[in-house]
Amino acid sequence: MLEKLFKLKEHGTDVKTEVIAGVSTFLTMAYIIAVNPGILSTAGMDFGAVFVATCIAAAFGSAVMGLLANYPVALAPGMGLNAFFTFGVVLGMGHSWEVALGCVFWSGIIFVALSAFKIREWIINAIPASLKTGISVGIGLFLAIIGLQNAGVVIDHPATLVGMGDISSLPVLLFFAGFVLITALYHRGVTGSVVIGIVVITILGAIFGDVEYKGVMSMPPSIAPTFMKIDIMGALNASLIAVIFAFLFVDLFDTSGTLVAVAQKGDLLDKDGKLPRLGKALMADSTASVAGSLMGTSTTTSYIESSAGIAAGGRTGLTAVTVAILFLVSLFFSPLAQMIPAYASAAALVFVAVLMVSTIVNIDWSDLTESAPVVVTAVMMPLSYSIAEGIAAGFVTYAVIKVLSGKSKEISISVYAIAGLGLAKYIFL
Repeated sequence: MLEKLFKLKEHGTDVKTEVIAGVSTFLTMAYIIAVNPGILSTAGMDFGAVFVATCIAAAFGSAVMGLLANYPVALAPGMGLNAFFTFGVVLGMGHSWEVALGCVFWSGIIFVALSAFKIREWIINAIPASLKTGISVGIGLFLAIIGLQNAGVVIDHPATLVGMGDISSLPVLLFFAGFVLITALYHRGVTGSVVIGIVVITILGAIFGDVEYKGVMSMPPSIAPTFMKIDIMGALNASLIAVIFAFLFVDLFDTSGTLVAVAQKGDLLDKDGKLPRLGKALMADSTASVAGSLMGTSTTTSYIESSAGIAAGGRTGLTAVTVAILFLVSLFFSPLAQMIPAYASAAALVFVAVLMVSTIVNIDWSDLTESAPVVVTAVMMPLSYSIAEGIAAGFVTYAVIKVLSGKSKEISISVYAIAGLGLAKYIFL
C-alpha cells in the first residue's frame, strides 16, 4: 500500500528511510509546539487551545502535503507570521484575535484561488528577487526584536524608544546561554538543536527556581476556546486589506522558496529545473492555512526545516506523513510545553532570525535601485512592528526609485499593482 501510495522504489527510498527522515524533520521544527502558543497567548488566546490547534494544523498540513503532493515537506504555523499576528495586528493595531484569525482565513482563501487558477506562478515570477529577500530579512529582524524584548534584553526607554535591559538578570543570562547553545549545536549539525536548546534552558530555569514543574504527559487541553471563534466578516474591514495581503504574500513567497530549496537539495526537480506537482503542493499549503485559522492558529506554511529530512534520505510524502503522526502524538505532552519560559523561546526566535537575515548576502549591493528598497523593507518591519508596513513601504520605494532612475521597464505589472495598493493604504487608510 505504501509503495503504491508514495512510489518509494521510483524515488529510490524505502519505508525505514522515510520514517527516519520524518523523525529528523520533526525534531528540527518541534519547537513550534511551544513557541507558537507562547506567542499567540500574548494576544489573549488560550495557551492550551492554541497548543492543540498548532499540533492539529501541523498534522493536517503535513499529511495533505504528503498524501496529495507526495513531497517530503512538513508544515506548521509559520514563524514571523505568528509574531505579526500578535504584535502587529492584535497588540499593534488593536484588533481582536478573532478578527486576526479572519485575516488568516481570507489570505488562505485567496491563496487557494490563486493555486486553483494557476495565477501563483505569474505573481511569484514577477516579484523581484531583491524584494523577496528584503521581506525575509525584515521578518528575521522583526523576530529578533521580539525575542530580545521577551527575554528582557531590550526594553522601552522614554528618551530613545529602546534601551538595554538588566543583562545580569537570570532570564537574560539564560537567554544568552540558550542562544549560544542552539547556535553551536546547529553549527555542529546536531539534529533538533533548537529543541535541545529550549529543553536545556527550561531545565536550568527549573534548577534555579524560575520554572514550575507541571508534569510530562496529560490528555490534550480543550480546543474549544479557539475552535471556530473566527470573525470572518470583521476581517473584511477596509483597514485590514493590507494585513490580509501581508499574510498572503509572506506565505506565498515562503512556501515557494521552501519548496524550491527543498526540491533542489533532494534532487526532486524535473529535467527542465521545474518542480513537478507544484500546484498540488501550494494547494496543500493554502488549505492548511484555512483549516488552521478555523482551529485557532496563525498562518500554516511549509517549513525549511524539512531539509533535515531530505538530508536524512527522505524523498516522498511518507516523510511528511510521519511528521504529521508525530505532531498528533505531541498532543499528549502539553504540560511540557507550558513549562517553557519566555526566555527559552526567545533564544529560538533570535536564532531563527539569524537564519532569515543571512539571506541578505543575495542582494546586489552595487545596484542601489535594488538594494535601497531591500533596506527600507527590512528596517521598516521591526521599527513599525508590522510586516504589512514593511512590504508596503518596500514595494512603493522600489517602484518610485526605478521610475525616477529611468528603469521603469524593469517593473512588472504585479509590482505596480502591489505598490499602488501600498500607496493607497498610506493615503486613504
